[in-house]
Amino acid sequence: MDPCPYVRIAVGDLALNLPHKPHLSFYSKFKLRGFPSQLSDLPCGGAVDARIHACFTLSKSELEKLVEKSAKFSCLKIKIYRRSCDEGSGCGLVMKSSKMLGCVEVQLDVKSIVESSGCNRVCPIRSRWIPIRSGADVKLHLNVRAEPDPRFVFQFDGEPECSPQIFQINGNLLKQPVFTCKFTFRNCSQRNSRSRCSISTSGGDVREERKGWSITIHDLSGSPVAAASMVTPFVPSPGADSVGRSNPGSWLILRPGYSAWKPWGRLEVWRESANVCYRFELIPDGSVDAIPLASSNVSAKNGGKFVVDITTGPTPMASPSSSFDFSSGCGSSSASGSGSWAHLLYRGFVMSSTVRGVKPVVEVGVQHVTCTEDAAAFVALAAAMDLSMDACRLFSQKLKKELRQPDLF
Repeated sequence: MDPCPYVRIAVGDLALNLPHKPHLSFYSKFKLRGFPSQLSDLPCGGAVDARIHACFTLSKSELEKLVEKSAKFSCLKIKIYRRSCDEGSGCGLVMKSSKMLGCVEVQLDVKSIVESSGCNRVCPIRSRWIPIRSGADVKLHLNVRAEPDPRFVFQFDGEPECSPQIFQINGNLLKQPVFTCKFTFRNCSQRNSRSRCSISTSGGDVREERKGWSITIHDLSGSPVAAASMVTPFVPSPGADSVGRSNPGSWLILRPGYSAWKPWGRLEVWRESANVCYRFELIPDGSVDAIPLASSNVSAKNGGKFVVDITTGPTPMASPSSSFDFSSGCGSSSASGSGSWAHLLYRGFVMSSTVRGVKPVVEVGVQHVTCTEDAAAFVALAAAMDLSMDACRLFSQKLKKELRQPDLF
């Protein structure tokens, strides 16, 4: 399998030198045209925080388009904000009461980035102290560099519930079939009674019960290489019309064992207002405890991307008790046992998949694929997340016919 070339622009080693005011709290906002803004806490006092604070990923075609555009399209802007006293720590939102201290602009040499990517080399962009405001002794330290980030790219040839073929998109954008998938309802013989596959509400309405969904990934020889099985049904919370956080629906992502399927990961999904929230945990071999790898949300209406990225964001690598060493590319953590093992095995970009699309696209970091079963497990996870978007629809809404159990047609 040939990967597709990607490049990530990583910003790390941040520090703010603000003489005589080390007690103040600051955060930074990163903006590159065409990408959503990213936020990160900013240490004050001159000590460098050796981790990745922001990361922007570009495909080869996106880089080539930037080469043809004016310099303003390849300018990375970093705005520094001071928090007000009542905002506390954390940088989930840019508060109206925040005061901008200054702005730093870093011009990306896109041609050099493209050349380095073609040679599979890191391209240093900027690594030094930069004055934030003229005439003031306020400086920002940063390290900006471009790194090759090749990925295997797969695309479903239809919605997962329609059991489509799955193609790999090669570096030259050619498609070749690599997997097939089969969507089924488990325990079909037990579904002869309408009461077993429906939910009666207090108002007397009968709605489809979203349970027993399963999807199996096969290689081209027909052998099963991964599966996703709904183990906790998606049911409405008491007095509500949607799946709640207190009782999320869940899937087990399965890989072939010696004589039976073995669990590899658990995906939990629920709905909060207009968002579908998810949490993905890894289940290490022989371990009782699951290890959280991703937790976020996407729009219930418009979809978005399901992402597992142990670089920035609310993941074990970016938690207060652990960090990502920007200079060495290694994770460090005070935790021990299976958690540390997972940090060593999964780091950097792991995977992403589009949801709410007609043909979901799955990207997987090459360092996480050593065999066909590795790739298939991520594809099964992507399918489970896509199906969960339908499972999290309001129960007053009707499901697609492919997702409605046969005796409810």
